[in-house]
Amino acid sequence: MAAPRHYTPETTTTHGPRKRFTLAESNKALPLVRRIVRDIVASHRRAADMQTRLESAAAVKDTMALQAEMEGAVDRIQEYVEELQAVGCELKDYEVGLIDFPGRHQGRDVCLCWRLDEEKVEYWHEIGSGYAGRRPVATLEETE
Repeated sequence: MAAPRHYTPETTTTHGPRKRFTLAESNKALPLVRRIVRDIVASHRRAADMQTRLESAAAVKDTMALQAEMEGAVDRIQEYVEELQAVGCELKDYEVGLIDFPGRHQGRDVCLCWRLDEEKVEYWHEIGSGYAGRRPVATLEETE
């Protein structure tokens, strides 16, 4: 993930077994995931804007109000992230809406990768390679 210019809330990690998605399951989850990710991206944009305004606010009264508003936006973002975690996927980038669904390829764990501007899950990558290592799902072999 590119380093955000503004504050990005930390994600919480869930412990225990992770759900693994097939390509079909990840695409079936996309309508809900897409709505949540749209909310995250929009809320992140608002929080970044508030932070910019906060940094340039001159009056203490303005600063306190903006700080409270920004904290509310950050809390909403965290709630959205927790919704994604309940679905079983992981947010990788707040600005572009990058998501990884845990999946399998040739018997090993991989990530099925999706961005908010994509119609469906069309890429996967090895756990350690991230977005730069994305490969088309046509090369995915989900059999155990």
